[in-house]
Amino acid sequence: MSQPDSYYVTTPIYYVNAEPHIGNAYTTVAADVLNRYHKLFGYRSYFLTGTDEHGSKVAESAEKAGLSPQELCDRNSQVFKDSWKKMNIEYDKFIRTTDPEHEEIVRKFIQVLHDKGYIYQGEYSGLYCTGCEKFITDKELTEDGLCPVHLTKPQQVREKNYFFKLSKFLGPLKEKIESGDLEIMPASRRNEVLGLFKQNLDDFSLSRERVKWGVSLPFDESQVTYVWIDALINYISAPKYPDGPDFDRLWNKSTVVHLMAKDILKFHCIYWPAMLMAADVKLPDKIVIHGYLNLDSQKISKSLGNIIKPDDMIGWFGVDASRFLVLNMCAFGSDGDIRIEDFYTKYNSDLANNYGNLVSRTLKMIDRNLDGILPQPSGDDMPEIIKDGYETVGKVRDRLVDVQIKMATDEIIAYLSKLNTYFDEKKPWVLAKEGASNELGKVLYNVSYGIALSSALLSPYLTEKTATVLECLFGKKIPPNVVLQELGHALGFSDKIEIPKENLFPRLSMPKELETKAEAEADNLIGIEDFAKVKLQVAEVKAAEKVPGADKLLKLQLEIGRELRQIVAGIAEYYEPESLLGKKIIVVTNLKPVKLRGIESNGMLLAAQKNKKLTLLTVDSDIPSGAKIS
Repeated sequence: MSQPDSYYVTTPIYYVNAEPHIGNAYTTVAADVLNRYHKLFGYRSYFLTGTDEHGSKVAESAEKAGLSPQELCDRNSQVFKDSWKKMNIEYDKFIRTTDPEHEEIVRKFIQVLHDKGYIYQGEYSGLYCTGCEKFITDKELTEDGLCPVHLTKPQQVREKNYFFKLSKFLGPLKEKIESGDLEIMPASRRNEVLGLFKQNLDDFSLSRERVKWGVSLPFDESQVTYVWIDALINYISAPKYPDGPDFDRLWNKSTVVHLMAKDILKFHCIYWPAMLMAADVKLPDKIVIHGYLNLDSQKISKSLGNIIKPDDMIGWFGVDASRFLVLNMCAFGSDGDIRIEDFYTKYNSDLANNYGNLVSRTLKMIDRNLDGILPQPSGDDMPEIIKDGYETVGKVRDRLVDVQIKMATDEIIAYLSKLNTYFDEKKPWVLAKEGASNELGKVLYNVSYGIALSSALLSPYLTEKTATVLECLFGKKIPPNVVLQELGHALGFSDKIEIPKENLFPRLSMPKELETKAEAEADNLIGIEDFAKVKLQVAEVKAAEKVPGADKLLKLQLEIGRELRQIVAGIAEYYEPESLLGKKIIVVTNLKPVKLRGIESNGMLLAAQKNKKLTLLTVDSDIPSGAKIS
């Protein structure tokens, strides 16, 4: 697959009526990480985010607060900017829909649709949720007749509106989605969008009659542009549609990637591309839709009062770890049921142990036993552990082409696990004690090389800590992309490698109240709803090896769909590693990670035992890895 040299990455613009929470941060950090990865691998990339500031809900909130709508927008938009600054979000532009330039382009775009004959006047009668700022149908309501998102009763609205002729574009748009010209990711969301075409989609209203706070229509000043339409146009108003100096480069000649949550799927995957087709504007290239973050099985929502703010995360874990954790609790694209206590487990497993501890013990040994000087490698033979690092760079790049952000991280964490295993197997502390300085230097060089590669690959998440590690290794500030450019060559480590002045990721103890909660959930008796929480999937064994010094343990590398997992299992008495390759086994995939003999195990396989003989539960070979067991 050929790679473009330029990307344009967007988040949805966030409604200014609510403060940012972890759900907003999830999308925004994902876009920031993707943008940084593009640059890490040598591409140009532009990142847009911002705030959605029109609509009746904003006007009502402003009135209650004793402010003008613009004053409320100015205040709350700044809250988003401040939060993203704290989270080290590096956007290229923060757009506001109250920007005069945006409002002018909205009117220009709507006029184009009108001039082409795709807008007509009609009358709308239906249910309208002010919280969602959208019309909803009877079948979308709860059993109690409430909006499923805000749990409030929608208003019955009847008004004259202007409508967009969506019906003219449904056939051509469906063909573009089916052909992949408009790529909707993941496949489950693409199928969901295609399913919408079977629901007799109607022409939709693009204006409101009695709303005052919005962008007036260019051909009828008595009506304002429907807030969702106004918001969608930000993607082309930022690069100054239709003939601004950046529009051709950013929109026409870049890979345009929209990131968002699934609740705005219809607007982005059907309404938006249909309007672009009507205006003869290129469609976005990729629309990437993630699921909801659920906190203790409930969707995170201001209306439900169960939000986690970015400031909360930073207070618990620091900026870098917050960025890492918010994106790595569930596969990007799926709903994720998180618990705050799980953040602590993931933090200690991946960051404190797998990365931070490896850096600490490696650099300390270099300082104490080699006077801070790593010898340059001799000979042309490349150690396997460094080859694995090169392969990891390629795997991460491939994952990110498909916007598989968590899977990219999984590849890095798997490589860090290999580095830790290599360190333990080579026992550099024994080599130091025996005075085997040449061999000690080789081992520590190889581990340091692996740390440098891992730090470069982790830099889009851990923007500060990885910079510290690279500076300690190279004796100067060094851009992470420079490390990757040196693949295949000896790295020019510093003449005096330093030890970080403070622990990168000190282990964290779970707060007592969370510990108590976790213990209370550990009762033996479970109900059907508890069993339903156990996620069972088919996994294919890709690699297997014995754990050094442990007679009963095997370390397995498993492919679960498109995810790579590592599991340590006590089956060495019953299976030789080679006999497991290619087997399709059943694995519990939503267990908390644990450490066995210092090696992370992320899941549990299922087996049956009879007369001291243990047999793995397997499935037919034609069942694909990743298939769910129910």
